[in-house]
Amino acid sequence: MAKADRLARLDARRQELESEYTAALIAALRTTAAGKWGLFDHQSDRHARAAVAPVVEDLTDLADAIESARDQLGLEPFDLHRQFLASRGPVASQAVGEPKQAQAWLARLTDAKP
Repeated sequence: MAKADRLARLDARRQELESEYTAALIAALRTTAAGKWGLFDHQSDRHARAAVAPVVEDLTDLADAIESARDQLGLEPFDLHRQFLASRGPVASQAVGEPKQAQAWLARLTDAKP
């Protein structure tokens, strides 16, 4: 019974962390959608990168804690963070800008919520 209780607490903590991660990502996306570049690091601007570094670091720390909990619970990896990291970095010149990309992410994340 103790193991079941421990796993239930861990799962509850995982859910809290995932909610916290999603809320932090949505807040960062809203800032980017409002016109502040850097979250997706499309321009490789060191000033924008430095400005957004704490946000990305916080998201990564949360994702690491989530991954650890999911691993202990035998759940699949936390895909949202992997998708976010994959969307960062240089893009082709005809690609949409960061604000439009953030708007698309926001639409996807807020439409997925019940």
